[in-house]
Amino acid sequence: MTIRKSLPSDATALYKLEQELFSAENFPLSRGSFVYHIKNNLLYVAEMDGVIVAYVLVLIKRSDAKLYSIGVSQSCRGKNIAQELLTKVIQELTSLKFTKLLLEVRTDNEAAISLYAKLGFHTVKLLKRFYLDGCDAHLMELNYADKTLHLSL
Repeated sequence: MTIRKSLPSDATALYKLEQELFSAENFPLSRGSFVYHIKNNLLYVAEMDGVIVAYVLVLIKRSDAKLYSIGVSQSCRGKNIAQELLTKVIQELTSLKFTKLLLEVRTDNEAAISLYAKLGFHTVKLLKRFYLDGCDAHLMELNYADKTLHLSL
């Protein structure tokens, strides 16, 4: 498996993966959105045998970084790909002098919450009825301004 920064030529493959992973009510990203984010934000992909099987997108605005989306193909789940992608992005953010990373996650997504906690995220706030279906979300934060990150794969 290879983890690398996304390229403009990846937009179509990312869009296809997005369609596999997210239903319409979850507002999947369009191909054009991927083109924009490849140019303007941090977007890493995981590739196996030349096929993109996962991605992580972090929005960057001045000194703020927010994990916007992470997706792993159904066929590749359970292989620590999401952890490897997040570790890579956190290392990149650290090198860019960011001090924290924020995200929202559904309260019923136990696997994601467990992964984020393992990486050092903590819940800052409960966001009531955050999602269209009425599900609450945890606002989580990884603050590494005063820490040396010891991320291992």
